[in-house]
Amino acid sequence: MNNTEFYDRLGVSKDASQDEIKKAYRKMSKKYHPDINKEPGAEQKYKDVQEAYETLSDSQKRANYDQFGAAGAQGGFGGGAGGFGGFDGAGGFGGFEDIFSSFFGGGGASRNPNAPRQGDDLQYRVDLTFEEAVFGAEKEVRYHREASCHTCDGSGAKPGTSPVTCGRCHGSGIINVDTQTPLGMMRRQVTCDVCHGTGQEIKDPCQTCRGTGREKQAHNVSVKIPAGIETGQQIRLSGQGEAGYNGGPYGDLYVVVNVLASDKFEREGSTIYYSLNLSFVQAALGDTIEVPTVHGPVELAIPAGTQTGKTFRLRGKGAPRLRGNGQGDQHVTVTVVTPTKLNDAQKEALKAFAAAGGDKAVHPKKKGFFDKMKDAFEGE
Repeated sequence: MNNTEFYDRLGVSKDASQDEIKKAYRKMSKKYHPDINKEPGAEQKYKDVQEAYETLSDSQKRANYDQFGAAGAQGGFGGGAGGFGGFDGAGGFGGFEDIFSSFFGGGGASRNPNAPRQGDDLQYRVDLTFEEAVFGAEKEVRYHREASCHTCDGSGAKPGTSPVTCGRCHGSGIINVDTQTPLGMMRRQVTCDVCHGTGQEIKDPCQTCRGTGREKQAHNVSVKIPAGIETGQQIRLSGQGEAGYNGGPYGDLYVVVNVLASDKFEREGSTIYYSLNLSFVQAALGDTIEVPTVHGPVELAIPAGTQTGKTFRLRGKGAPRLRGNGQGDQHVTVTVVTPTKLNDAQKEALKAFAAAGGDKAVHPKKKGFFDKMKDAFEGE
């Protein structure tokens, strides 16, 4: 065996996090559970998954396994400064104590396999329109989750029966296994192969959940979206995740928000931005126009001589501040649009404007060499 096989059994990489290992274990153990999978070899694969998880879920065992392979995971080698048995290089032999404790089952408190545990958390993405994110909304979300079996109430046993204490491990969920090593007969603790670590046996499993105590369920829940929320923010709904274990509470549901783009507005925090196109005449002479906002149209006075890039602020016409008080503002930025098609009357009007000196304010005509000579002879 090399030091990647345990990772391969769970289908994860060597740099997988503990959460990734835990999720992979749950998936694989459910896939090969003898009460669910009746295919030949499924039970052995289930045991292999149990063995891999037992090692990789323990940080010290995992480190030894990565360095020395299976023998290191079982305590045959240590990784301390002394190079063997966890010798700490400062007169301590704590590593040997840990190794012999794992061999002979002594030392340390073991986890109660029947203790209640909270269920897994779930995540759901909800799409909101631009206006829904600004003003808030109430959404109904529908998803599937692992729920307590409605037939057996999560016990896994057929109605009218109950799980019994495992006769092999006597309810501890672990058993001692003797292994012949070069140092002699050694003893280590492994997950019970009868109850699979639960400490209980189900003699007559529930027909609905096949003894797992859990079933897939389509679930609906109403979500209140607060006004002013933005993309990437999430809402936690307590107890709306997956069912707990051994009577433990349900996990939580995290609703992640995605705000759809608007065809009119852009937004950054509580500030809303709008781009306003003005004609040449409106910008030059000034005008009063109607500007759209998420709160409804408002009138905006455009002063004469307004240039492209000028920004006006509409106070209180933005989005609510999610973690503060009041409303943001709307910024209106002007773009002066140059006409691309002119009729004859418009062309004549612009020529008259130019002849009256209307274009010199922007680009006054620069005199050339011959113009300057002409001025000189005329005495200018």
